[in-house]
Amino acid sequence: MYLIQLLLPVAAAPDADAFASTREELADKFGGVTAYSRAPAEGIWRSPAGEESRDSVLMVEVLVETFDRPWWRAYRDRLARRFRQEEIHVRAIPAEFP
Repeated sequence: MYLIQLLLPVAAAPDADAFASTREELADKFGGVTAYSRAPAEGIWRSPAGEESRDSVLMVEVLVETFDRPWWRAYRDRLARRFRQEEIHVRAIPAEFP
């Protein structure tokens, strides 16, 4: 099993439908989704030129049986277009149940 976490940018979302569509797609494909939408996380990063950027992100998670890397790459690219980003951060964390 894998816990897949997606970090979606709040400010770059064209509208609330971008989040709703993402949640619905993931719930339909994987049978459920968790979206941490009440308390956005804040990210800070620096470009190679030293410029600082900040963003608020919402985390969306799904639990999957197997990690289909090609599917997640394609979906990440689709989300990047939806949220008008160069990239969307996706993490795949091995998960076990005791």
